[in-house]
Amino acid sequence: MKRYLAAAWCAASLLSVPLAAGAAERTVSSLRLIGEQRIPHRLDFQGTVVGGLSGVDYDPASGAWLLASDDRSALSPARFYSARLDYDGAAFRSVTLTGVATFKQADGSNYPSVKQYDVNKTGDVPDIEALRIDPLDGTVWYTSEGDRKRGFDPFVRHMRRDGAYLGAVQLPEMFRVSREEKGSRDNLSFEGLSFAPDGRSMWVAMESPLYQDGPLPTPAGGAFVRISRMDRDGRMLEQYAYPVDAIPAAPGPGKVADNGVSEIVAVNQRSLLVLERSAVQDAAGAYKNYIRLYEMEAGGGASDVRGVEALAGGGFRPAAKRLVLDLNTLGIRLDNLEAMSFGPKLANGHDSLLIVSDDNFGKDQVTQFLLFEVIPKSGMLN
Repeated sequence: MKRYLAAAWCAASLLSVPLAAGAAERTVSSLRLIGEQRIPHRLDFQGTVVGGLSGVDYDPASGAWLLASDDRSALSPARFYSARLDYDGAAFRSVTLTGVATFKQADGSNYPSVKQYDVNKTGDVPDIEALRIDPLDGTVWYTSEGDRKRGFDPFVRHMRRDGAYLGAVQLPEMFRVSREEKGSRDNLSFEGLSFAPDGRSMWVAMESPLYQDGPLPTPAGGAFVRISRMDRDGRMLEQYAYPVDAIPAAPGPGKVADNGVSEIVAVNQRSLLVLERSAVQDAAGAYKNYIRLYEMEAGGGASDVRGVEALAGGGFRPAAKRLVLDLNTLGIRLDNLEAMSFGPKLANGHDSLLIVSDDNFGKDQVTQFLLFEVIPKSGMLN
């Protein structure tokens, strides 16, 4: 996905890496909740404040999980954690943090906080929302929503497992921030990231529409967000208009509500799981979260909109989606679910799926881990 890649990433080396066993055949019919775990509020771990978990991925080579925090270096330097999860098909027993490392800038330094940047005007302030382990070499890619007010574009960057900077994707012009009402909205940009199962390309999902793609969702109607697949040189391969639902409930008088894409993960080469997350504030100021998980078909008659300058003009066919699970039917309190990853297979051969919440470091929120068994489509074994 980046134009600076060295010879190690030549086509011959990519072709020498086989598709992970079973990845192309994975299917999703429904989910069964196995259990829930939580991390204590503002847990101190190795001198950092745990919270704001906005990205998660599983490494089958080591059995470790990586968890990205979206703390903009305010409480601790921008960072990611490693963890071990103890579970099987019958029970979800524990989450144990095992390490922490910081995301590094190109010069090897930590990312600055907003306050540090406003004083020194050096570096850029990240808003890290997703990370994925590279299936070809075990390095890590991650996204930031940028900072429109300070002129920082959203980005996709590449690092070693210790956080050391390796490079960045050349961003398509449509996603850049602007002083005009075009490009990415503030804090509503690159929220989802997933490798295709063969590891040769990546999917990147916007949380909400670009300015030119129309207004944000309301209780009266939904919106369209762009979900794009790019190759490792940053070239756009395909892009679809994903239809985000209308906000499920009306906010209280003078209060706020939203809905958008909070994460994606590839199911197979032609479909993605898409997590829609809505927060609605009631008259007393309390929020209720509405979380729905859909499967989106890539292609299948949908228009490739990478050449469409503005979706607000219509004239395209959106991607099809199928509801996999309305998480509000689980009968548990749902927090601000933002991170999602497939995990190791269960004893019956089915995949596991983990969804994690970003507590925004708020005293009224929790860091929640929800674990599911993935039920494959009839006649298919994952």
